[in-house]
Amino acid sequence: MRSWKTIIIMIIDIFMVNMAYLFAINITNTGYFPTIAKIYSQDCIALSLIYLVCFYLFKMYESLWHLTGTDEFLLGVGGNILAGVISIGYTRSYFGNTIPLNVCVVGTLLGIFFVLGYRILYRVYRRTLLYIPFKYSSDQRRVMIVGAGSAGTMIINEMMARRELKYNPIVLIDDDKNKLGKRISGVKIEGNRYDIPYIAGEQEIDLIVIAIPSIDAKNKAEIIEICKNTNCKLQIIPGMYEILSGDATVSRIKDVDLEDLLGRDPIQLDNKGISEYIEGKTILVTGGGGSIGSELCRQISIYNPKRLIIFDIYENNVYDIQNELIEDFPDMNLTVLIGSVRDRKRLHEIFTRYKVNVVFHAAAHKHVPLMEDSPKEAIKNNVFGTLNLALEASDANVERFVMISTDKAVNPTNIMGATKRLCEMIIQAMDKQSRTEFVAVRFGNVLGSNGSVIPKFKRQIANGGPVTVTHKKIIRYFMLIPEAAQLVLQAGAFAKGGEIFVLDMGKPVKIYDLACDLIKLSGLEPNRDIKIVVTGLRPGEKLYEELLMSEEGLENTVHNKIYVGKPTFEDMQSLTAKLEQLQNLLELNDIAEIKRQMQKIVPTYHYKNEDEVAAENADKE
Repeated sequence: MRSWKTIIIMIIDIFMVNMAYLFAINITNTGYFPTIAKIYSQDCIALSLIYLVCFYLFKMYESLWHLTGTDEFLLGVGGNILAGVISIGYTRSYFGNTIPLNVCVVGTLLGIFFVLGYRILYRVYRRTLLYIPFKYSSDQRRVMIVGAGSAGTMIINEMMARRELKYNPIVLIDDDKNKLGKRISGVKIEGNRYDIPYIAGEQEIDLIVIAIPSIDAKNKAEIIEICKNTNCKLQIIPGMYEILSGDATVSRIKDVDLEDLLGRDPIQLDNKGISEYIEGKTILVTGGGGSIGSELCRQISIYNPKRLIIFDIYENNVYDIQNELIEDFPDMNLTVLIGSVRDRKRLHEIFTRYKVNVVFHAAAHKHVPLMEDSPKEAIKNNVFGTLNLALEASDANVERFVMISTDKAVNPTNIMGATKRLCEMIIQAMDKQSRTEFVAVRFGNVLGSNGSVIPKFKRQIANGGPVTVTHKKIIRYFMLIPEAAQLVLQAGAFAKGGEIFVLDMGKPVKIYDLACDLIKLSGLEPNRDIKIVVTGLRPGEKLYEELLMSEEGLENTVHNKIYVGKPTFEDMQSLTAKLEQLQNLLELNDIAEIKRQMQKIVPTYHYKNEDEVAAENADKE
């Protein structure tokens, strides 16, 4: 399609250039028109080719002329002048026929006028279309655009030019007082962000588009919060790249996600510190196909490791991340291995063969309700899998071992949280008897991870509801997957051994409010369009999660989003004896006794009985 348009423009250019020279002959040599025109006809093909080549060299066939500016205009002038100079030389050469100099000069000037003139007329025509009123129909979406800058202008122009999209830009919003009352492509700027709810109601807006690619996280979250007070669907332009690439189009607009609502600024990393312990090293990531593990692999790949080993029991997950990394980092030495951290012999083979320098341990069973029903599997995988990995890492003199933990390990009320707390204890105890630096990084929920509430809520909304929440008062901490992975790498750079690093999760979020937000962001009304059903707490589920135990204390690091808790456990000898007892109980299949043994090892573990769960659910509304 593009090539045919270029050919048509070239044909029009040839016609315009020849018309310019014929006009020049008529103007400058009125009495000799037939004679000079005959001479010109012998050279017109050569001159046409000269002009086309010059236009091509000046990139006149690469411009979108309905969006032309000064740069395109100057290129057009330059192309015509160069072609005119070469034409004068050609007509005075051995190959050409002598056309009067005044004809060539005037022809060049008229060529500039004709060739650029029809392009400018086309631009004026396209711009005029923008101001012709829409033929309104009931299926058009009435749009408010927040941001009267370059992105907003691009979006308005495309909505008006591509009417088949059925977008009708009604009003602009901008915080710049100097822009108030002005118009962009016929659309009036009627207020600032605080006027959004009133104007949206008054103008019967269906869709609000935030078109401020350079906006910071805090202001973005504030505008989204204001927009939630309307019944409009909310969308946003992703980022500054779209403006820089000239690609801020309707197709680039995306729905607002909870990532936008969190209002978290980009992480500032000590790239030098991270690079020092990753670059040129062999890195092993267990659970590398999972949500956190795969993102760790992406982030690690940036720092040029000698070899990245992805280890996971689930082949489908690692297959996806393997293909992605091969495409994005074709020169990286990537090894993908299938196996379980329960299999110590398999781990020994890996450490012996590949001489691992750094371990990131992300492999774990993490789903609370599932692990309550299968506590033995949680203990086998999380506890003894971590123990196997830690022992092999220590025997292999691995430099650093970073374990991914969870806020559910703090005063746990479920078996999953208890196993993760026990893993932390293993890590701290191992650090005291090994040359390997063992550390853990603790954080809460990550948005978009496998099995998180966000995909579930979105699916329920798409199906028309209801959206199910376990308790109206339940609160959780959230952060983004890339943010968590970056901070894990940064915490690893701070490691001296034995620490539990705690990530700044921001403000806790009520899950019920989160469900309401997702419904509102879809342009729907909670409990009117989509019902929210409170189902009651599940076994082992807490109303509130904590990031720190009281005895751990909390100290700052040089990074404002990473804190460190004091080591609270050091006795590997006594722990080993208790773990042996736990291993024996797993063989007996006595779940009650297994939980009692877990409580002996992890004193902060308190598993709720049915009466306690029922009491909390009595207040679930």
